[in-house]
Amino acid sequence: MNKLTLSLLLFTLVLLSCKNSGNNAADAKNDGIHFGEVIDTTGMIPYTQLLAQMAGADSVVTKVYGKVSGVCQAKGCWMNIVSDADTSKTEMFVQFKDYGFFMPKDLAGKEVVMKGKAYMEVTSVEDLRHFAEDEGLSKEEIEKITEPKTELKFMASGVMIR
Repeated sequence: MNKLTLSLLLFTLVLLSCKNSGNNAADAKNDGIHFGEVIDTTGMIPYTQLLAQMAGADSVVTKVYGKVSGVCQAKGCWMNIVSDADTSKTEMFVQFKDYGFFMPKDLAGKEVVMKGKAYMEVTSVEDLRHFAEDEGLSKEEIEKITEPKTELKFMASGVMIR
């Protein structure tokens, strides 16, 4: 498969998953609400510590906690995380393994614990505009997106809302 075909396939999967009307599976536990894989919080690190670990690595497999700054308003198929201590630091874009679960759309401002893999990736203008649309940004704001962006991402196999 060439890069263009692969990119189009990935973009189509993202679009379809955002509009998917399937139900999220959540297990209520006494430590929070779990989506996807149930998380044991032993060994979790704060988001600021993950940022420090990423400075010298291509990827990091970990359990991390942070504050949700935004959620896909179309379906809950992605979210952004910031440090709960310092929200001015780098945002991390989070998606969910195999689109197996989604987050509540009103999750912004709450703390979550995630299990998965953090990595750096270039996001295309087309995808950035799609995510901006999901976020509810205006047409004018979306049209200002003209350059791809290298960003910190996280593929979560499980999320727990604290």
